[in-house]
Amino acid sequence: MSATVANLWRHPIKGIGAEPLSKVRLSRGGPVPLDRAYAVLTGTAEDTGTWQKCRNFARGCFGPELMAVTARTEGDQITLSHPKLDDLTVNPDQDGAKVVDWITPIYPEARPAPHTLIKAPAGGMADADFSAVAILSNSSLADLGQTLGAELDQRRFRGNLWLDGLAPWAELDLVGRELQIGAVRLKVIDRIERCRATETNPETGARDQNTLKAIRDTQGHTDFGIRAEVLNDGEIALGDHLEVL
Repeated sequence: MSATVANLWRHPIKGIGAEPLSKVRLSRGGPVPLDRAYAVLTGTAEDTGTWQKCRNFARGCFGPELMAVTARTEGDQITLSHPKLDDLTVNPDQDGAKVVDWITPIYPEARPAPHTLIKAPAGGMADADFSAVAILSNSSLADLGQTLGAELDQRRFRGNLWLDGLAPWAELDLVGRELQIGAVRLKVIDRIERCRATETNPETGARDQNTLKAIRDTQGHTDFGIRAEVLNDGEIALGDHLEVL
């Protein structure tokens, strides 16, 4: 199985903003640094200081417009951009109220309202209750796009690490296997079951593709991508090769 790292992403605020990377240094047992490091609570949800289920937060499946947010980090500052809003630059540890105010106009009034930006625990605030790197395949994305008759943006799927060179959907068979990518060894824990966030075009913030139905009709499930635990400290960069151990 031959593949290389084609793209790297992180999402500093859960569900709000994707940021491309050229390399990343991972730590044993941890997520991509600054990935889902913050999250915006909604409704009656409160900060517990621990991991919480995704239903407590502002997310793209609830508010499609959030899928069109991009992020850029520089030091302790994060700049958020959206096609309908002026850019916002904040220190998330100090300016949480500004983030909430910024997303409120693009968040559905019918949903429980966003109210507080919180800092995630050290393991991040991903949808799974364990720290992992989300690994996805560009071949699977292209195959799904062919089914839908559309070119699909990677940002629909909120992955961390995208591979070129795998056969379509082959990554799903790696559960339980160990991988070497760059200087990092990883163990694949499970597949990623998808939600309606993937139906939204990240350029426009509008739902335009029935991705879940297309995956279910062609694959018999709604999984796209895999989650892998980091087994040692090390760096992964664009162009690094995948070895299945």
